[in-house]
Amino acid sequence: MKKLILFVCLVVSCMVAFGQNKMACCHKTVAAKPSATQKFAMLASNPNFRMAHPNPVKVHFQSSTGKVINYKTDDGLTANAYELKAKTKTNKYLLVIHEWYGLNDFIKREAEKLYNDLGNVTVIALDLYDGKVADNRQDAGKYMQAVKEARAQSIIKGALAYAGPQARIATLGWCFGGGWSLQTAIMAGKQNVACVMYYGMPEQNVDRLKALNADVLGNFANKDQFINTKVVAQFKENMEKAGKKLYLHQYDADHGFANPSNPIYNSEATKDAYAHTLSYLKERLK
Repeated sequence: MKKLILFVCLVVSCMVAFGQNKMACCHKTVAAKPSATQKFAMLASNPNFRMAHPNPVKVHFQSSTGKVINYKTDDGLTANAYELKAKTKTNKYLLVIHEWYGLNDFIKREAEKLYNDLGNVTVIALDLYDGKVADNRQDAGKYMQAVKEARAQSIIKGALAYAGPQARIATLGWCFGGGWSLQTAIMAGKQNVACVMYYGMPEQNVDRLKALNADVLGNFANKDQFINTKVVAQFKENMEKAGKKLYLHQYDADHGFANPSNPIYNSEATKDAYAHTLSYLKERLK
C-alpha cells in the first residue's frame, strides 16, 4: 500500500512539474508587443528604410549661445544635452530630440533657430545616443537600434527633473526624435503644454494617448513609405478616440524633408511646416 501511495505521489509530482514547465514554455513564446519607439527602431534593419535616408551633407555650426550640459539620470548615470538658456529666468522650456543621426550640428543649429524665434524660452536638445553621432546611414541605423528604451526614458526623466517641477514643457523632434517627442510629452504629464512631431512614429496605444496633457501638432510626409498616410490616418483616429486634438499637416514630400542637409530636402514644405510649428509653440509658451 505504501508503495502504491508513493507511486501515485511520484506521478502527481511529475504531472505538476510538466505542467509548470509547459506553462513557462508557453509564457516565453508570448512576446511583448513592441512599443511605438521600438517599432521605429526596428525599421533600421530594413534596407529600404536605410536607403530612404541618404547620407547627410555635412553641416558645421558654432554657437556663442549654446553649451553642453550634464545632468543626473535615475539609473545612476549622467546624460549630456545642448542647452540654450533663456536670457531671463523663465519656466518655459522646449525639449528638442534629434533625428536618427544623433545630436549633430544640424540639430544644434535648429535648436538655436527655435531659441531665437520663440523669445524667452530655454531650449534643451537632448542626446538619446549618449554622445554617439553618425554621418552615414549605416551608423545611424546601428545607433538607433542600440537605444535601450529604459535608458532613453531615464535621459528624458533627468531632463524633466533638470527643468524642475514648475517648468512648462514643450517638445519637438524629427524622425526618430519625432516619436520620442510624443513619448516625452506623455512622460511630462501635467507639465506638458505642447508637442510637435516631424514624421515620427505615433503612439498607437489609445490609453497612453489619453495621458497627454496637451494637443499635438504633426508634420508628416505623404511620400514617406514607412510613416505613411495609413499610419498617420490611424494616429488621427486614435487621437480622436483618446479625446485629444491633433493639428495635422501633410506635405507632398518625403521622410526627412525638413533637413537641409538631406538630399531630399523640400524647402517649401519646410517653410510651411516651420511657420505652423512656430505659431503653435508661441501660442502655448506665452
